[in-house]
Amino acid sequence: MPSLNDIRSTFLNYFEKQGHEIVQSSPLVPRNDPTLMFVNSGMVQFKNLFTGVETRDYQRATSAQKCVRAGGKHNDLDNVGYTARHHTFFEMLGNFSFGDYFKDDAIPFAWELITKEFDIPKEKLYTTVYHTDDEAFEIWKKVGVPEDRIIRIATNDNFWQMGPTGPCGPCTEIFYDHGDHIWGGPPGSPEEDGDRFIEIWNVVFMQNEQFEDGSMKALDMQSIDTGMGLERIGALLQGSHDNYDTDLMKALIEASAHATSVDPYGDKNVHHRVIADHLRSTSFLIADGVMPSNDGRGYVLRRIMRRAMRHAHLLGAKDPVMHQLVPSLVQQMGAAYPELGQAQSLIEETLKLEETRFKQTLDRGLKLLDDELSSLDEGAQLPGAAAFKLYDTYGFPLDLTQDALREKGREVDTDGFDEAMAEQKAKARAAWAGSGEAADSTIWFDIAEDKGTTDFLGYDTEVAEGQVIAIVADGKLIDELVELGTGWVVTNQTPFYAESGGQVGDTGTYIKADGSEGVGHIDDTKKMAGGVFAHKVTPTHGVLKVGDPLELKVNHARRTAIRANHSATHLLHEALRNALGDHVAQRGSLNAEDRLRFDFSHAKALSADELAQVSQEVNTYIRQNTAVETRIMTPDDARDIGAQALFGEKYGDEVRVVSMGRADTGKGLDGETYSLELCGGTHVKQTGDIGSFVLLGDSASSAGVRRIEALTGPAAEAHTAAESARFADVLAALKAQPTDVVDRVKGLLDERKSLQNEVAQLRRELAMAGGSSDGGADAKEINGIKFVAQVLSGVSGRDLPALIDEHKARIESGAVLLIADADGKAAVAAGVTKDLTDTVKAPDLVRAAVVELGGKGGGGRPDMAQGGAKSTENAEAAIAAAEAVIAG
Repeated sequence: MPSLNDIRSTFLNYFEKQGHEIVQSSPLVPRNDPTLMFVNSGMVQFKNLFTGVETRDYQRATSAQKCVRAGGKHNDLDNVGYTARHHTFFEMLGNFSFGDYFKDDAIPFAWELITKEFDIPKEKLYTTVYHTDDEAFEIWKKVGVPEDRIIRIATNDNFWQMGPTGPCGPCTEIFYDHGDHIWGGPPGSPEEDGDRFIEIWNVVFMQNEQFEDGSMKALDMQSIDTGMGLERIGALLQGSHDNYDTDLMKALIEASAHATSVDPYGDKNVHHRVIADHLRSTSFLIADGVMPSNDGRGYVLRRIMRRAMRHAHLLGAKDPVMHQLVPSLVQQMGAAYPELGQAQSLIEETLKLEETRFKQTLDRGLKLLDDELSSLDEGAQLPGAAAFKLYDTYGFPLDLTQDALREKGREVDTDGFDEAMAEQKAKARAAWAGSGEAADSTIWFDIAEDKGTTDFLGYDTEVAEGQVIAIVADGKLIDELVELGTGWVVTNQTPFYAESGGQVGDTGTYIKADGSEGVGHIDDTKKMAGGVFAHKVTPTHGVLKVGDPLELKVNHARRTAIRANHSATHLLHEALRNALGDHVAQRGSLNAEDRLRFDFSHAKALSADELAQVSQEVNTYIRQNTAVETRIMTPDDARDIGAQALFGEKYGDEVRVVSMGRADTGKGLDGETYSLELCGGTHVKQTGDIGSFVLLGDSASSAGVRRIEALTGPAAEAHTAAESARFADVLAALKAQPTDVVDRVKGLLDERKSLQNEVAQLRRELAMAGGSSDGGADAKEINGIKFVAQVLSGVSGRDLPALIDEHKARIESGAVLLIADADGKAAVAAGVTKDLTDTVKAPDLVRAAVVELGGKGGGGRPDMAQGGAKSTENAEAAIAAAEAVIAG
């Protein structure tokens, strides 16, 4: 079994033999792209080569590039350790051409490396191409990929762009099929998000240039950019579906287990996985010159470090652990990345220091406060910068510092604190904007800092006044929005809920509150950066200007339906836990006006009894009609009373805790709360306001995650009424009573099956008699071989094998070709008696005939084969083609 080091070497050596220059990985801090916080792909160091700004003494390159994704649009930090393929640090293997070779070489290189050097079975591989890229499609066919495993993709998944303008081009990808024991479908299918088919390589054909007007032209220098994740291909070649099962990650996991004396593969395995992953990213970042700080790259580094240190703490570590693991990392990766060994002492020192600080935050914070005071004159204010350092580094809120100083008769320079806070926000915004997000998104930070965040009033009212503080259209601040124009309007306060936590944004209307002319509708509400709520507004009468006071009115009927669905998901969550077990946890939701959708962790489909139990329990607590109560608490206090935290939510110092239903659960302040969850959404006042609950069914959402869809209130009632009407139609058609309908349907199905069998037998008898033959059922002799050919109508393709066998028995030795016209399409079957299969093979007869009928393919055994085509229109030519095969 190859190690990750072996795989990396194999890859680089293969491309070196193909004339590529092996280029060392660039540092994680980009040298040529200020829009990126860290290098996140192999092409970053070659960006100027692709654009023609820079030239080097080679036109082909290959590299193993170290990458970090822990910020901006590539921030998967919270998933690391819990999934099979999320990492903060990973290695990207790649080969590149800068105007040298193109598709004709790139595709064969990929195929040869994967199927020969790595010996991955060809039958397990699928490829994708951009839907208009016929050239790539034909090349894949040429290297031997069957057409049914070359998938055309029409989305941007298979079209790469460097930005809104500039170099771009189609992609082709290689997928590995892990087998039908894992849920999922091939790319482009509804089940493509499953884990069965996993992308292992992506090739970008950088062939066009995109212009602002949307036009494209071919680049003078057409190039290749590829990427293959080492961890992903390593797991595959080592027989695993999990990147953390590779030899490198196992070594780091076992080092963590040794340092903490905790089983590496027991129930605390996830902690070791987080530590192993974060050890790599923190060590490489430090080796590349990034040091822990409170802003920018250093802040991201500190965040990763402290997450790993928290998991070490959860493993029971009393002393710093991370620095003890660095030698294991250097042993595993130091040969490929010598900078690790060179910086080993710095890495160990930095990790030990940070972890020691992390374990002593409170003591250190108080000591820092005393140290700051000791250098001040008697009675002098604590500098704002020092107070902010306590807040930002040690988590001391300003009021805690003020309380500590009050006992000493001192105060804080609050103006200085505010200035330090503003500076920190500016740095955070700059770091955030440079991490890959859309450039115009920083406009929302500007609004938040200049005008403040939006106050949400919608928990208590659906109508409120707000003043327009900003209008944004086409990514720019504007002073006014003209009649029938559309833009995003920010008000200082609003009753409109902004899309969050699975609940869709509110819609509604506004009118000007100062009596001047002006009305319009609001089609959506979203939460933007910096805590700004933006309303998608179209003035239907009058111009809307910054400074206008508005009366904002939420669409009451829509909000009511959304609230009912959201509250129902809370009851549904608890009912699922009761029916299936405590492992059930929310993994996503949608609370819209017309339906609800709830994704939850569970490995298998729910039985009919389980679905019935869940539905009955939800309706029981709806009918209980208890008050829905909301409390503001700290996250720790909320969890102490049993509150469930919802998937995907980020919680601050205070959280809203929503309780509903009465039951002896031990949850809540009185121990008698049925559902208790942290939630920022809007809810009904009484559970009875939900109305009714109808569960539509359960389906797979992704591996280990199920999805339930349901209706409430009027939508549930309408669904039930429609179902009743359909059932009444069935009863009328069957002329049956409700108690008899099942027996009547079973009887009809049995009768239908019997008639189908009888009809099939009659058709076979008629066919054997030659009564429906256009080509005759008599055998002719070709090249000394008896040959029977028939064109049949009214016979299905599944009947043909039996007819073939009967003909073969009748002629004793020879070949048979049957063409059936079934539902406007042609079904073709051929048979050869066993004494002749060395001379004539049934699949050859089928393939020859199918081509003449406008189809392709077909196959089977030497003595029996089948195929299909568009029609029987050229049946005579098809028979002649089969005769030619026999004639030799």
